[in-house]
Amino acid sequence: MSNTDLASVQAIVYGYVQGVFFRAFVSRRATELGLTGYVRNLPNSEAVEVNAEGERKRLEELISHLKVGPPTARVERVVTNWSEYTGSYSEFSIRY
Repeated sequence: MSNTDLASVQAIVYGYVQGVFFRAFVSRRATELGLTGYVRNLPNSEAVEVNAEGERKRLEELISHLKVGPPTARVERVVTNWSEYTGSYSEFSIRY
């Protein structure tokens, strides 16, 4: 696998996404996809931040999951910001 296949993405998910198991949903999906990084609630309570790294096509797959979310969530929009792969995460975690 070449480095060109690897990327990093920050996604901010807006909507009814806190208190609906959104972080657990993201963590499970990211782990299944072999991605590293973290997910956390943002203080304004209407957004969740996801920072993930790995293969670009798997990151794109994760983003498609973020646009749907778990059954009880209502995702309004997902804003993504792509950047270079850093390799700074050893696993995917939930930050509190």
